[in-house]
Amino acid sequence: MPPGQSGAGPLQDTLSSKGASKPINDKIWYRYLTLLAIKTLKYVWLCYGGALMLTDKLCVKYGEYILPKVFCAFTHSGMTYIVMERIKGDMIGCGWVCRSEESKAKLLSQLAKMITELRQLKPPEGATISSVDGGPVYDCRVAGTTLHFGPFDTIQEFHRHLRMGIEFDPRLDPEVKELINKHNKTWPLVFTHGDLSSLNILVRGDNIASIIDWQTPGWYPSYWEYTTAHQVNPRNFFWGEEIDKFLQPMPQELEMERMRQKHFGGYLSNSGQLR
Repeated sequence: MPPGQSGAGPLQDTLSSKGASKPINDKIWYRYLTLLAIKTLKYVWLCYGGALMLTDKLCVKYGEYILPKVFCAFTHSGMTYIVMERIKGDMIGCGWVCRSEESKAKLLSQLAKMITELRQLKPPEGATISSVDGGPVYDCRVAGTTLHFGPFDTIQEFHRHLRMGIEFDPRLDPEVKELINKHNKTWPLVFTHGDLSSLNILVRGDNIASIIDWQTPGWYPSYWEYTTAHQVNPRNFFWGEEIDKFLQPMPQELEMERMRQKHFGGYLSNSGQLR
């Protein structure tokens, strides 16, 4: 969990019946202790957030150094609860300007290796653009009537949703027509974190401690990790200059996404960064 947050807290249940995550260590004793802790400490701190999408493959293979360990997860009275490890570390942006170039390069190299390994995960047979468990995806940066959308059988359906249902029409703005033509291309389906902000990468010294904030992961077109990383939070604007050092640059796809943001949601900073 991010620094300043810890322990168990109720999570708004974002799971649909399709692709709903399975409980983890859903035993009476774990439930009792979790609910008791929340009832006792709710006046001290209480954290709400989106439910994480988890699979055994991710937790077992990559949990040791990327994912916070999950001790138990269950649903009670319509609310999802997750008890997870608190990762010791600082956000990578803390003191970034004071780091030596060697220190920065070491951290970015580790991050690149971690992301490469995650992107090598094989999607399940018949996988579509979806959450880890095959259900709807979540992204508060995508315009629409709900923060949850999909799953989508094809990339074109996903792109149509991003365009708010707009189809090609000769009368459209020339840039929108160009965007639709670009959207008709295909990309491989790749496991994607979806929010590689510097706020979500924890470090200890010159080592990556963990990647956190797993609310947006899923199976997406291969460019999605790169373009979402460029949606730079105003608090970590410097991060835009580092992205190409741990993700494969995809300038054409970034320009495509900037066009979509311009016409169908989001906004651009003065420097042209997605925000």
